[in-house]
Amino acid sequence: MTGTSMYETKTLTVTAADHVAEITLTRPEVMNAFDAALHDDFLEALGVLREAGDVRAVVLASTGKVFSAGGDFDFMRQGHDDPVFLRRHMDVGRHLLYSLVDLPLPIVVALQGAAIGLGATVALACDCVVAARSAVLADPHVNIGLVAGDGGCLVWPAAMGLLRAKRYLLTGDRLPAEEAHRFGLVTDLVDEPDDALPAARALAARLAALPPLAVQGTKRALANVMRARASEVVDFAFALEVASAASDDLLEAVAAFKERRPGVYQGR
Repeated sequence: MTGTSMYETKTLTVTAADHVAEITLTRPEVMNAFDAALHDDFLEALGVLREAGDVRAVVLASTGKVFSAGGDFDFMRQGHDDPVFLRRHMDVGRHLLYSLVDLPLPIVVALQGAAIGLGATVALACDCVVAARSAVLADPHVNIGLVAGDGGCLVWPAAMGLLRAKRYLLTGDRLPAEEAHRFGLVTDLVDEPDDALPAARALAARLAALPPLAVQGTKRALANVMRARASEVVDFAFALEVASAASDDLLEAVAAFKERRPGVYQGR
């Protein structure tokens, strides 16, 4: 796709051509982590696309070997030390999740590599997930002392069922793309990482060629289903994540990861 640039920031670019827009995460050096800057830029991009009258479908792609490693440790430590910062970015995270659910344009994700934590939540909050066989999905919030509160408790059960979602959210285990495809988290499987983006673009082009009122109306109806489920779990999960972010266990989990040792947790 040779797109016309809509705009770019330090964390992403947005292009558009033939009724298909493309958001590309552009910081492979930090594994496209959803830090404060990407949170804000991604929300802005969704807002721009919502107002773009000639866009009928969206591709969400990434650069480098990792789709997104989720949050980053500096962000987590700052949230632990600064409750005002934490609450503000939990509000941003909630807004991001609902903005994805409510965007009437179908979004096709190209997973060329791992989608971890919030990266997996963003992918699963979209409408179609094209993944390379070597890609993985995981939500390891619990491994770093956090409740899976940024949408994981909504999107994982919606995709794979409650019991299987419990298995992966309670352990933080990685789920290979082929298994994720069998379980319903991946809609389209491709052989190589370089195949993911062309396949996602082709699927988005098919969606853009369909009657837009029908496609967008169908997505709006499906969004109502997600909204109903979200009202049951999202605010509660975010509140629990805020509480867990202030714990000593979070600091111990971060230290243990950096020092490559088992964590010793006190439950406080």
